[in-house]
Amino acid sequence: MANKTVIDGVAGLKSFVGKELGTSDFRTMTFEDIKRFADATGDHQWIHVDRERAKRESPFRAPVAHGYFTLSLIAGLFFELVEMKGFKLVVNYGLNKVRFPAPLKEGQRYRLNIRLQDATEVSNTIEGLVLANVEIEGEKKPACAAEVVFRFYS
Repeated sequence: MANKTVIDGVAGLKSFVGKELGTSDFRTMTFEDIKRFADATGDHQWIHVDRERAKRESPFRAPVAHGYFTLSLIAGLFFELVEMKGFKLVVNYGLNKVRFPAPLKEGQRYRLNIRLQDATEVSNTIEGLVLANVEIEGEKKPACAAEVVFRFYS
C-alpha cells in the first residue's frame, strides 16, 4: 500500500500547494466492478456490459469502465493517499474540469496520482483544488483527468 501523505491543519494544507500528494498502488479494473457500476446507475450500454459484442464491435475490443465510474474512483483512492488531521470534515465540493482521454478496459491496471494545485480560504473553510489523474499502466494518456474541488472544515 502506498504511503499516506499527512496533512495537518490549514498551515499543513497550504504547505502542499504545488506539490504531489501521492500515487496509489495499481489495481485491476474487473468486469464485475464494471457490471456493479452499471447496475447501480442503470447504465447498461453494451460497450460496458456485453463482453462478446465489445470484442466484436467496439473500437476498444473489450468492455470499458464508464467514464463516471472512473471519475468516482478518485474519492476513495484520495483518502487512501491522504490522511487529514486538524479538520472536522472534508467534503467533495465539485469539479471544475473533467476529461476521459483514454478508455479504461476490463483487465487493465489503474492508479490515482494527485497534486494540490491551490488552497484558498472561502468563508469558514479552505477550498483545495486537486489535480487528479487516473493513470492506466503502460498508457500515455490517463483514463480520467479531473480538477476536483474539496472543502476542508476546521
